[in-house]
Amino acid sequence: MEKILIVEDETVIRAALRKLLERHEYDICEAGSVKQAVEQFNLNTFDLIISDLRLPGAPGTDLIKQAGDVPVLIMTSYASLRSAVDSMKNGAVDYIAKPFDHDEMVNAVAAIISNHSPQKSNITRPKNAKRGIPQLGDMIGSCPSIMKIYNYTRKVAPTDSTVLIHGETGTGKELIAKAIHEKSRRTDQPLISVNCAAIPETLIESELFGYEKGAFTGANNNRMGLIEAADGGTLFLDEIGELPLEAQARLLRFIQEKEIRRIGAVDSRKVDVRLVCATHRNLKALTEEGLFRQDLYYRINVIQLVLPPLRERGKDILEIAETILEKQRLENNKSSMTFSPKAIQAITTYSWPGNIRELENVIERSVILADGDVIDNDLLDIDLELVNVTQIRNRNANPIVNRMNASVPFVSADENDDLSLEDYFQRFVLEHQDSMSETELARKLGVSRKCLWERRQRLGIPRKKTAKPA
Repeated sequence: MEKILIVEDETVIRAALRKLLERHEYDICEAGSVKQAVEQFNLNTFDLIISDLRLPGAPGTDLIKQAGDVPVLIMTSYASLRSAVDSMKNGAVDYIAKPFDHDEMVNAVAAIISNHSPQKSNITRPKNAKRGIPQLGDMIGSCPSIMKIYNYTRKVAPTDSTVLIHGETGTGKELIAKAIHEKSRRTDQPLISVNCAAIPETLIESELFGYEKGAFTGANNNRMGLIEAADGGTLFLDEIGELPLEAQARLLRFIQEKEIRRIGAVDSRKVDVRLVCATHRNLKALTEEGLFRQDLYYRINVIQLVLPPLRERGKDILEIAETILEKQRLENNKSSMTFSPKAIQAITTYSWPGNIRELENVIERSVILADGDVIDNDLLDIDLELVNVTQIRNRNANPIVNRMNASVPFVSADENDDLSLEDYFQRFVLEHQDSMSETELARKLGVSRKCLWERRQRLGIPRKKTAKPA
């Protein structure tokens, strides 16, 4: 049974939260302040600490350093954008606004404990990443879809099974391929990466399979191909969907027979190569169009990993952005740099069609052009018209971004950065209750109908009365 410490000075809220979590079979302990929590309990024995931000004596964020590797979930009634961001920067694993929805709290607790369970202890964190954010190789993030990728990678890496990585351009497919190689038994052998889209169609076969002297005009010497160069190690074929059909046939023989034959050669050579492929295209659709061999598709589609686009990775976006910012700051010999609250809002609401690669370019440009130590949204120069509001609202990976961004279409970016989520809530309800039902309002705000009713009562927002029929 997982053990949770609740640190909350309001006894009613503390008791209600305790009953809620005990109903879901968690072992609960309580404290009314940071001092009481530290004096009465060994914080390292807990699986999760849930703390109010504003406590008597010291803020709840003081528990983060004292808790070591134990994740800390911060909750507060003062739900402003700045306090949320500050809590996350201090190392909080997540942030939830009071009054919280019961389902939201239970789901957040379950996700945090699952992501920080001992079984995932072999997933490390980068030195410059915030505590609680896992890493696999150079991949950073903790949203559910990325944690699933970490888990599958950890399982498949020690095997020799072929892996097919799907994902939009710029999502990190090559990073996953590198992680698979580094965690395999072949880690001391070469990893050969080939971008099939970058090699001219007339040269792709000779590049992959090599050739013998005299095989064609210009073949003045014997040349080893990239597959042969990867013998004993891993071959990563990026954008395999761009491979010509003739080269696909030769590749299929290599996979089936574990041997290659150089162009112009008579004899074949045995090779021991682990194959990892990647594509941003729908290979199954290409097989139906006759542009990709069906037999090859089934040969490479043994283990399939699907990388989510950046816009669906919730709070990972800000973590990745800050990691890139630190890297670019050091490379450009700049002093300590941070994002302004408006820049953070822009970063977390933009749809990022170019994914992490686009994010890297935007931040590199901003660091180079910045005159001070704060990067504002004007310097980012992001076209916010590309924001997909529907995708933002449906981000299950990050309740923080869900709650913040639910109001993006209705609140101007020029307004007070500290406009609280309660203000967002109140304005949205008043502006849209005439045209939306309670169910629609709750869905748009990302809360349950019960939570909507409770917040109406607390904020004194009456329901719109319907006119009685004459």
